[in-house]
Amino acid sequence: MATDDDVPKTFHALVETADRKFARVRDVPAYGRSPNHYFHKVFKAYMRLWKYQQENRAKLVESGLQRWEIGEIASRIGQLYFGQYMRTSEARFLLESYVFYEAILNRGYFQGSKGLEKDLSVRYKNLRFYARFLLVSLLLNRHEMVRHLVDKFKALLDDCRVTFRETNLKEWKQVLQEIVRFTKADASLANARPLRYCATFDTHPDSLPYVARFHAKKVLKLHDAILTSYHRNEVKFAELTLDTYRMLQCLEWEPSGSFYQKRPVESTENGRLNDYSGTSGLIDINLAVDLTDPTLPPNPRKAILYRPTVTHLIAVIATICEELPPDSIMLIYVSSTGTTCLSSDSHGESSGGSRGSAKIKVVPQASNDQNSSPECHDSKMGYLRSFYESHLLLGPRGLGGSTNFCPGDLIPFTRRPLFLVIDSDTSFAFKVLHGDEQGEPAALLLSPSRPSFKSPSRADVTQSGSQFTFFLTAPLQAFCQLVGLSFPDREKDVYDAAESIISNAFSKWEVILCTSTTLDLVWAQVLSDPFLRRLILRFIFCRAVLSLFHSPEDCDGFVPVCLPLLPSLVLPESEVVRSSVLWLADHLQVSSCFSDT
Repeated sequence: MATDDDVPKTFHALVETADRKFARVRDVPAYGRSPNHYFHKVFKAYMRLWKYQQENRAKLVESGLQRWEIGEIASRIGQLYFGQYMRTSEARFLLESYVFYEAILNRGYFQGSKGLEKDLSVRYKNLRFYARFLLVSLLLNRHEMVRHLVDKFKALLDDCRVTFRETNLKEWKQVLQEIVRFTKADASLANARPLRYCATFDTHPDSLPYVARFHAKKVLKLHDAILTSYHRNEVKFAELTLDTYRMLQCLEWEPSGSFYQKRPVESTENGRLNDYSGTSGLIDINLAVDLTDPTLPPNPRKAILYRPTVTHLIAVIATICEELPPDSIMLIYVSSTGTTCLSSDSHGESSGGSRGSAKIKVVPQASNDQNSSPECHDSKMGYLRSFYESHLLLGPRGLGGSTNFCPGDLIPFTRRPLFLVIDSDTSFAFKVLHGDEQGEPAALLLSPSRPSFKSPSRADVTQSGSQFTFFLTAPLQAFCQLVGLSFPDREKDVYDAAESIISNAFSKWEVILCTSTTLDLVWAQVLSDPFLRRLILRFIFCRAVLSLFHSPEDCDGFVPVCLPLLPSLVLPESEVVRSSVLWLADHLQVSSCFSDT
């Protein structure tokens, strides 16, 4: 039988064991097929630790156990679940993380410890907890909780400034500034339909029979996606930029309402948590519990890379490409500024139905850049030269080739099916991948070279994210941003009617694509995938809106391009497409912004 002295020793030994296992899992990359058996070992270690502290709570408190120590264990479990979500894209892990963090907040584990009001280390733990909970709440679109956590975070930071006057809190001030800026930029989506694929809104009843009957010789399913963006001073929180945040959600299923309905976690006087919600909560840590929505297929896995070097990005692409199952396709999304070393007029020909494309001028490197990309100076001959004439910047200028991402960097991976979404002022450079005869033809969605806005003050990617990405993830909000509209709550009926117009248009375009005899095989083999089909439909909408927003002679560089070409019936000039855009503009009373010729 264990003595009173043995209890704290055993507890601390369990803490050390769990923390050691946690450190190993924390360092595992969030991409590639990591061995899952070790994650189960880590969860098992924390389950044993949590159960032990519950059964021996009185003795542990008597020996000096603090509430923040319990909170630290629970926070680690929340981190584990969030890490699993980032590796697998399974929504149940994200929801579990939220449950743990919410319980910590409600129980106030990092607050009220006797004699620790001036313990800076505990304050730091509380600040880290708020920052992690904010990220989880953002991804779950719990807007009220985000606002509540921002207020709590600010109050705690203000208190730290007063209590610890000589402490440098610059990094935490920056965290607060980031989340405030992020929520301000994302405010237009607070009361909008979810960015995730929602069966209620994104499945169109009229076109559903045509989608169900559609069959191509080869059908590909979106299995993995790589998301990265870099813009100077772009909106971000932690390592999640506004553009990758939107694309991340766009490539996931929206769980049903019943999946989110959880009865509250009840607490008792001894600190135990009784969770009757059917999930693990803080007591029953059980990975075998099936939290997935049975009505939905699994989400495609996503690797989110924050300002990667080109070598790191290529390594991730190679890892995922090597492990890509048969009959699957990988999506690569990059949003960034770019530079071109040679005149690109030869690449500016109209393509994908746009009435003109970019005639980009040479954008020189900064004069003090001593490590500019060698590709700019090499005398590459033959067709390979076009693969290295331009590149995207994945980091600040001056870092040389480590941040210069060229179309040629993707040549080895064209042996597998690729779906590329490039949002950049030099996106045109990636057209060469369509003509590469060394592998399979890639599906390309390429942004305009310049954004379009009725009000020039809105043309700032550092304030609201990239416009092309916005169209692909929230088309109505992007349309309203284009023409300078906003929807207060009292105009919800106008907003809902506008969404209905877009939904009806998408339904018609789905039928056209599914019944077309000229649909290129590249598009046909991905049309059955709901996420990719929705991106294609939104691209058609974006292209039509921007084409009609500009006059035919003044649309060079303002219209996106897709390769291979989509059927002529979904070009901006076709009646079924043009009429839908003009109907939406008339409904929102902004017809004067669009050409009716």
